[in-house]
Amino acid sequence: MTALPLMPKATAVWLIEKTALTFTQIAEYCGMHPLEVQAIADGEVAQGIRGYDPIAHHQLTQVEITRCEKDPEARLKGLPPANPINRRSKGARYTPVAKRNDRPDAIAFILRNFPQLSEQQTSKLLGTTKDTIEKVRTKQHWNSPNIKPRDPVTLGLCSQTDLNAMVLAANERLAREGQAVPPPLELDDDGDHAI
Repeated sequence: MTALPLMPKATAVWLIEKTALTFTQIAEYCGMHPLEVQAIADGEVAQGIRGYDPIAHHQLTQVEITRCEKDPEARLKGLPPANPINRRSKGARYTPVAKRNDRPDAIAFILRNFPQLSEQQTSKLLGTTKDTIEKVRTKQHWNSPNIKPRDPVTLGLCSQTDLNAMVLAANERLAREGQAVPPPLELDDDGDHAI
């Protein structure tokens, strides 16, 4: 799938006014629903939006528009961006100050329920340091008596998708190494690791 054009509604306005493309063709190019494009054409939506010329802004060519006007089943193919946006690689994850005290609880949860995750994976997932993980593991953390394992997803420290991806990667790594996936650690009534 190609990237959506810059300012999709304004682009749709221009395509409706200046071309003979079908609503479906415009909708698919602009990432909209055909009924939304029809509402723009009827003047119910996007009143006062000035059309954005995708030809002048090097997103489409006149040849491509003409090709699609002749064949209602054809789909518009946009030009690749001249200056692709360089996405910043994921660096350290920022955690708001209000949630930083929840990190040790999330670390305890990960250590208890997903022992197959490496320190590096846990660190990346929760935006913490290996030192903090080790202190929670060995109960040397300054707040150890108050740490209760809590799900990092419900705490808002990571998404369920990210957690699932990390666990899947860890399980695949163990399978490649010929090791069994460890079951979650058993806890006694106080929430401490059973020995």
